Amino acid sequence: MADQTHVLFVEDDDVIREATQLALERDGFVVTAMPDGLSGLEAFRADRPDIALLDVMVPGLDGVSLCRRIRDESTVPVIMLSARADSIDVVLGLEAGADDYVTKPFDGAVLVARIRAVLRRFGHAGGGRGDEPAAPASGGVLVFGDLEVDTEGMEVRRAGQPVALTPTEMRLLLEFSSAPGTVLSRDKLLERVWDYGWGGDTRVVDVHVQRLRQKIGQDRIETVRGFGYKLKA
Repeated sequence: MADQTHVLFVEDDDVIREATQLALERDGFVVTAMPDGLSGLEAFRADRPDIALLDVMVPGLDGVSLCRRIRDESTVPVIMLSARADSIDVVLGLEAGADDYVTKPFDGAVLVARIRAVLRRFGHAGGGRGDEPAAPASGGVLVFGDLEVDTEGMEVRRAGQPVALTPTEMRLLLEFSSAPGTVLSRDKLLERVWDYGWGGDTRVVDVHVQRLRQKIGQDRIETVRGFGYKLKA
């Protein structure tokens, strides 16, 4: 998989940028490394990478703003890199459209594992573009009030109008729609949607649920305090 995967890496620290690029290349990834947000945006538009790694604090165009620009043009997976796990920048990055984040300093093996986890759920098994999530084994059109979920065509409509979802949002909705009325815990969603085989930050789930609600209706997904979320049937 990795030998066909093109990574855009935007990081202003020369030592971190060069060391991380070398580590990723040793694992077989093709890496385009840029020192600032503006050059990163140019490289993204020129190369159309399979995944983007964006440091939050880069000059010219910060990582959160760069993520928004990328998300305006593409559903390519984005991982934010933040120096502080408790930073508001983590939430801002997720709200801007990032799919996951990694806290610095990070272990190279952990970063590679997170990249591969994101690529798996985006359908990059062969290093493809992965702009659409993998379709479930069985499908059909599921209807929840004014919401229609086409699990074969990977399309969503609300009141007859198409709803544009990122692949992560689509996978999240598929999990909810496969078990309407059933409470899904944040840990279970991390395991199923984000492919976490280990404990993860549940803020990733909360922010994506918030973004999904904005698109399909605020009252469509119910919060069950202390347990998780469920889709109203």
